[in-house]
Amino acid sequence: RSVYDDQPNAHQRFMEKLDACIRNHDREIEKMCNFHHQGFVDAITELLKVRADAEKLKVQVTDTNRRLQDAGKEVIAQTEEIIRCRVQQRNITTVVEKLQLCLPVLEMYSKLKEQMNVKRYYSALKTMEQLENQYLPRVSQYRFCQIMIENLPKLREEIKEISMSDLKDFLESIRKHSDRIGETAMKQAQQQKTFSTALQKQNNVNYGRNMHLSRNRILESKNEITLKRTFEEDDEHEEEVLTAQDLVDFSPVYRCLHIYSVLGDGEIFENYYRKQRRKQARLVLQPQSSMHETVEGYRRYFSQIVGFFVVEDHILHVTQGLVTRTYTDELWNMALSKIIAVLRTHSSYCSDPDLVLELKNLIVVFADTLQGYGFPVNRLFDLLFEIRDQYNETLLKKWSGLFRDIFEADNYSPIPVANEEEYKIVISKFPFQDPELDKQSFPKKLPMSQSVPQIYIQVKEFIYASLKFSESLHRSSTEIDDMLRKSTNLLLTRTLSSCLQNLIKKPHIGLTELVQIIINTTHLEQACKYLEDFISNITNISQVTVHTARLYGLSTFKDARHAAEGEIYTKLNQKIDEFIQIADYDWTMSESDGRASGYLMDLINFLRSTFQVFTHLPGKVAQTACMSACQHLSMSLMQMLLDSELRQISMGAIQQFNLDVIQCELFASSEPVPGFQGDTLQLAFIDLRQLLDLFMVWDWSTYLADYGQATSKYLRVNPSTALTLLEKMKDSSKKNNIFAQFRKNDRDKQKLIETVVKQLRSLVNGMSQHT
Repeated sequence: RSVYDDQPNAHQRFMEKLDACIRNHDREIEKMCNFHHQGFVDAITELLKVRADAEKLKVQVTDTNRRLQDAGKEVIAQTEEIIRCRVQQRNITTVVEKLQLCLPVLEMYSKLKEQMNVKRYYSALKTMEQLENQYLPRVSQYRFCQIMIENLPKLREEIKEISMSDLKDFLESIRKHSDRIGETAMKQAQQQKTFSTALQKQNNVNYGRNMHLSRNRILESKNEITLKRTFEEDDEHEEEVLTAQDLVDFSPVYRCLHIYSVLGDGEIFENYYRKQRRKQARLVLQPQSSMHETVEGYRRYFSQIVGFFVVEDHILHVTQGLVTRTYTDELWNMALSKIIAVLRTHSSYCSDPDLVLELKNLIVVFADTLQGYGFPVNRLFDLLFEIRDQYNETLLKKWSGLFRDIFEADNYSPIPVANEEEYKIVISKFPFQDPELDKQSFPKKLPMSQSVPQIYIQVKEFIYASLKFSESLHRSSTEIDDMLRKSTNLLLTRTLSSCLQNLIKKPHIGLTELVQIIINTTHLEQACKYLEDFISNITNISQVTVHTARLYGLSTFKDARHAAEGEIYTKLNQKIDEFIQIADYDWTMSESDGRASGYLMDLINFLRSTFQVFTHLPGKVAQTACMSACQHLSMSLMQMLLDSELRQISMGAIQQFNLDVIQCELFASSEPVPGFQGDTLQLAFIDLRQLLDLFMVWDWSTYLADYGQATSKYLRVNPSTALTLLEKMKDSSKKNNIFAQFRKNDRDKQKLIETVVKQLRSLVNGMSQHT
């Protein structure tokens, strides 16, 4: 470009220089050719020489080639056949190698399908794992392999769904059959306990020492709750004894656990299982509303709970991590609180002691069964102590009815015995000893009535019944002894005492019956020491033990006797009041009849016959009753004189009344009840006697002069009492108007009455002011 652009003549100069350069090169080429020309000529000459030989050789080669081609046609055909066979052989080898890679995959997949068909899901998962990790990567380039890879997740989900469905069926099955599982477990625990107890008895050198306890245990064993043996699809004559775990096929749980663990969802499965079991636990712990009506309701309730926890315990020990000890303890504590609340509520409805006892036996078997599986049951035994109190209450109610029936059927008469055999029968029932009575010949009468041995027998039966509950509570003999004594004390101090008090208060119980009741309670009180010996023989605890409680029969029967004595006093007074009410005095009579009133003689005869019945009573009781009756009679006669409705009394009425009081004093002096000293009983009528003597003798001057002195003849006469009676006599005299024609002595007597009345009034007023 610079040649054309820079200078106008630059192109020409360039062309000139280029021509000069070409000429130089041509001269060099010419020199070179001239230098090699001779060699070239020589070479051409040599070629011309060999030309003829070359043509000859060409003809020979062409002929040789033709002949060779004709001869090699067959070899070429065979070679081509060999090549084709070699290609086929190589292809076959390649196919075999590829099939050898694919066949294990197909076999494993076929095995997987077969395992799925026979529901061996855990093995199927293992097969899937081998397919994915070992076999499928080798043949991943094939389309069928991709199809398999796509199907494996679907198969896993299918396995999860199927295993979960099996688990749900399992949970539903154990929910329905948990009562059978629990019943079998409870029966086995009871059999194990019975075997252990029998073995312990066999090794006990003192076995058989206590016949009372043996008798009681035999009775209890007869009444022991029989837990029915239940097995699904068991043959009637099958001799093999299955355990509670044998009744359940746990394979769905194991299978599902393994499957979810292999799939990496073990935690999801654990949470689901625990959640579902908690729900089932709440359902199992929910009792039926009528559970308290029959023992079958309680048995089914306990069996379901035991079955539930037997399954959980088995799962705990045969699986790793599905349930833990912490989880089962938490579940048990929740269940235990619910069980205790349910039992407290439903047992409170039980009024039958036999049902409460069966409930106790069920609780003991229930607790022993679960304790054998490692669950703490101390709270259940604490609950049994609460139920024991309720059991005692139901026993007390039952025995209250028995005591009432015995009292109602009693004739309240001494027991007649015609011969030695009848006497021994009574003595075998009641510990009665009386050397004096033993000396008497038959027939004779025992002092107590028929109710005494019956009551004694029933108290012993109560102790037996109370002992039934105390057994199997894992308590020492000392504690059982204390329980028996406390419950027996309750029977004596509450139930028997209440029945006696109610019996004493019944209107149809007369004085004769009350006297017999006092005699009966005396003998029952004396028998209390035999009851203490009876309890000691049962529990094998000596009474000299420091902590041994004593029976309170002494105070119980003393209180009953005091009540009966008080009732005797009350009924005597009521009877006296009835006689007093039929008294028909003519308070205006001018002269007495000269003999005591009929009602009073009847009353005295009644008292005399009544006190004859008191001969079997303790001396103080009879004396107190007699003194109380005389005092009440004296008080009633005094109130009759001072009755405000009685307006006037004549001297003749006073004289008649005096005759009646004399009969009372004669009765008192006749010693109707032995043991009174001197005229002690007559002092009951001293107030009446001094008052009547004052009016009969008309010794007012002495009364007024000696009033207030300890030596006064009329010390027991109250001025107000004398004033009241004197005013009634004064009113009677005025009404009869008998002073109008009185002689001088009568007029003087009237004036004396008025004067005495004035003095008595002033005396009474002075006493009131002083007070």
